[in-house]
Amino acid sequence: MLKTRFTEEFGIEHPIIQGGMQWVGRAELVAAVANAGGLGFITALTQPTPEDLTKEIARCRELTDKPFGVNLTILPALTPPPYAEYRQAIIDSGVKIVETAGHNPAEHIAAFKAAGVKVIHKCTAVRHALKAEKLGADAISIDGFECAGHPGEDDIPGLILIPAAANVVKVPMIASGGFGDARGLVAALALGAEGVNMGTRFMSTVESPIHQKVKEQIVANDERATDLIFRTLRNTARVAKNSVSQEVVAKEREGAKIEDLAPLVSGKRGKVVYEEGDADYGIWSAGMVQGLINDVPTCKDLIERMVSEAEALIAARLNTMAGIK
Repeated sequence: MLKTRFTEEFGIEHPIIQGGMQWVGRAELVAAVANAGGLGFITALTQPTPEDLTKEIARCRELTDKPFGVNLTILPALTPPPYAEYRQAIIDSGVKIVETAGHNPAEHIAAFKAAGVKVIHKCTAVRHALKAEKLGADAISIDGFECAGHPGEDDIPGLILIPAAANVVKVPMIASGGFGDARGLVAALALGAEGVNMGTRFMSTVESPIHQKVKEQIVANDERATDLIFRTLRNTARVAKNSVSQEVVAKEREGAKIEDLAPLVSGKRGKVVYEEGDADYGIWSAGMVQGLINDVPTCKDLIERMVSEAEALIAARLNTMAGIK
């Protein structure tokens, strides 16, 4: 049993978290992670309306009686979603754990804390982690450059970012970006984290609500199968490498603006990838950890395997190397 400050304070069995993922963080995956002893997050903005989110939370409760949370990602938009309404739907539904991400979460942390909700804020820099902690975040998820989605603009990999954050962050900290097996879990704990957050690895599980062909593509891909897009816009995103991402990268080199790229990077096209299994139809998120993913297990099998192998690794390798019998 791997007990950490995070498992103790958040009431979960294993220090393994499935973070929010657009179009992927739905009740069936979240409940499977929870039932296996991890902590899963429904992705609020995957649901079209706050009312739909309320229904998805209720659906998750029908599938598990274990703790789970909701992710609320705050990003700039010409027509932003009604974030306050989504936040209120989370509170009114009695959810007690929230993962915030994106821009300054001050307003949301204050509201969630007033309602007795624990908040984990996802950051890509030490300075942002310290700011979130000051605002009242109960835990920090620190995202290294290897991660899928938005790794920030500092390009600091986890091997440096995690211990740098652990040196100064006082609340429990979760390591995110590049984790997919027991070796990564043990490494994260050694670097000062209290657990790991996995996205791409949980995409390739039986309960993941995406097309089987996409899961198989993740298994087939290696660690080089990602592209960094929006670099020229200083809004970097790591996505699965395909014909569309390559076209975006080429257009950026030619000086393309966001309005030139919009038809290629539409979220609707990414949703079709997950629904219909055409991995070249649009942009979809995946991390470098694809190179470590070789199967499509159930969430239960994945989590149990990671924990048992981590315990064996600590006992058989690290303790032996240290001369501990």
